[in-house]
Amino acid sequence: MRILITGATGFVGRHLIDFLQRSSRTAGLEIFGTCYPERPERCLDLCAAQPTLRLVYADLRSEGTITDLVKSVRPDRVFHLAAISQVRLSWEKRRETLETNLMGTFYLFEAIRCHAPQAKVLFISSSDVYGDLKPGKKPKAYREDERSGVVSPYSFTKVAAELLSELYGQREKVGIVVARPFPHTGPGQSADFVCSDWARQIALIEKDRISPVIKVGNLKPRRDYSDVRDIVRAYDLLLKKGAPGEVYNVCSGKAPSLKDILHTLLSFSSRKIGIEVDPAKLRKADIPFLAGDPRKILKKTGWKPRIPLETTLNDLLSSWREKFKRNGDADQA
Repeated sequence: MRILITGATGFVGRHLIDFLQRSSRTAGLEIFGTCYPERPERCLDLCAAQPTLRLVYADLRSEGTITDLVKSVRPDRVFHLAAISQVRLSWEKRRETLETNLMGTFYLFEAIRCHAPQAKVLFISSSDVYGDLKPGKKPKAYREDERSGVVSPYSFTKVAAELLSELYGQREKVGIVVARPFPHTGPGQSADFVCSDWARQIALIEKDRISPVIKVGNLKPRRDYSDVRDIVRAYDLLLKKGAPGEVYNVCSGKAPSLKDILHTLLSFSSRKIGIEVDPAKLRKADIPFLAGDPRKILKKTGWKPRIPLETTLNDLLSSWREKFKRNGDADQA
């Protein structure tokens, strides 16, 4: 079994590799992963922990690189995780976002069509394709057959890449399953994302390295959060059991407010911490409500979240505490 994971050294990629290694009963499992912008030699910790992993430096925007990679690996399964996934960054780097998320996906699908037509592919889309609620509409859990519109360059690339998946699946017979994950977090997530940003600030406050006030953006939105360790389990099941040409929400069906999530994180600290809105953390466009209907993936694969959100948030905060304990005062990143 030869598995190719784009974006293997990212937050989700690392958890996916760990899950595949621990759960695999397949003799001769080979995992090939792409990394960018970091070089493979900067990821020796991941390679040491996962002896069957082979990392390749690959920019999705390079058609030749992606073609040569697929031609060389000839994977049986492909997890396409690599993308510019931060909404704020997609506004700042619009061209790079389109080139990476859309053209990079095109290069990958075309290479698979030509050099690994037997491969089954999981394309990772996003719940952001559901867009914003129409005025006057009541909040509801979105089903896979619904979509409201794009709200950022990031969501545009995911909508367009879903259409590309449909084209290659229907017309070129590439076996593509689309996963539509809702927000997820957990140990190891970058502070570029809201829950991890808050956990990092709390850990720094506990070490008296910043003032005891947590800086936040808009706390009103409600989000359907899952644990990254549940998410990668869903991805594995979707590649094994998901139907090519189909789209599956990966979500819990519950949407607490960001304010509730923040207060849960704060409850894990004995420090008295104030809250202050930072205008720099406010988004140009913020979806007020985002929850998914998980019935389709449950029916097809039996998947449902196992890890309570409180456990996820506690583990996330613990991971930042451990990082600062390990690195001392040298690292506040």
